[in-house]
Amino acid sequence: MTLIATLFIIGAIFLGLEIFLPGGILGVFAGVALVGGIVLAFMDYSVMGGGVAIAVALVLVGLVLYIEIAILPKTAMGKRFFLQSAISGTSSAAPAIDLNGKSGVTSTVLAPSGYIAIDGQRYEAYSRRGLLEKGVAVKVVGADNFRLIVTPEN
Repeated sequence: MTLIATLFIIGAIFLGLEIFLPGGILGVFAGVALVGGIVLAFMDYSVMGGGVAIAVALVLVGLVLYIEIAILPKTAMGKRFFLQSAISGTSSAAPAIDLNGKSGVTSTVLAPSGYIAIDGQRYEAYSRRGLLEKGVAVKVVGADNFRLIVTPEN
């Protein structure tokens, strides 16, 4: 009985420490300890003892997960491990699509990526023709993700 309880305690401790050492190593050890305790319970106390051991293991795992998910993020130490705020912003892709066919000038060297200026606004751009020097007149021929696709105006 002492060995079974010890394996359950070790399993719970390893499962709780898994948050500090991610990668599954301690989680595997926790699982092995819990399964070992359940197997010993079946061997020593037959089906009834094994069933109780399974129930205790499930309650123990649930308790540890509840502490990690619901309680730990609210503690001072937990606030260092979990994100507390969200990053918000807008995409510049929508206005970039509206610029198809517009003319601009390179603000930086496009090798093949860089920045261009259209109507006083700065946009990230990609040159299909490779290297373009600063100050070259370009035309927008499309948009790719968050940058414009440009070719030199002739």
